[in-house]
Amino acid sequence: MRVLLVEDNKLLAQGIVMSLAKEGIQVDHLASYNQAQIALENEDFSAIILDLGLPDGNGADLLKQWRKNGISLPIIVLTANADFDMRLMCLDIGADDYLSKPFDVRELIARLKAIIRRQHGLDNNQFSYGALDIDFARCEVHFRGELVLLSRREYQLLLEFAQSAGRVLTRNQLEQLTYGWDEVGSNSIEVHIHHLRKKTASEIIKTVRGIGYILTETV
Repeated sequence: MRVLLVEDNKLLAQGIVMSLAKEGIQVDHLASYNQAQIALENEDFSAIILDLGLPDGNGADLLKQWRKNGISLPIIVLTANADFDMRLMCLDIGADDYLSKPFDVRELIARLKAIIRRQHGLDNNQFSYGALDIDFARCEVHFRGELVLLSRREYQLLLEFAQSAGRVLTRNQLEQLTYGWDEVGSNSIEVHIHHLRKKTASEIIKTVRGIGYILTETV
């Protein structure tokens, strides 16, 4: 799960990035209107956390532009203005949710997980696909009833497959969604997939030759 955080408050952004990383979420942070605009034109994200008060523009204008351009990613708005009209405005222009500053980052995480879950048609924090079970709240994976211990990257990768179950993901998509702008080795995705297969079953992630990989409903 890769989240774009657009927030010009450095300390707040650092706290959010660290907290989300502990939940196995890849966060890429930008601090300006223009940077966010360019990033979304060229990169894949699972969701956006958007501050309205950016130094070079109004986040509300950015949100309206994204929605006008057909971008349907879940977006949580952060605002220092907590009045009722502002909250209504955020929802009216396309925000899926909002939080008034200051807030508890645990609430932000819970809201973020909820809107992403809804986007993928999941009713709760449990995902089951064949013999694979994932508890998104606990960040736990079970396969054939046994707990599977995964590294952070392996968990992130499996999460992307789970949220795209039935769809082929290209190597480039997997790199973007799990590494973001972090440095990624030339064969990192293949190594993580090898480890996931070894810890579960060799057939759980199928290679689609020349295209990418797909999660299979292994029994």
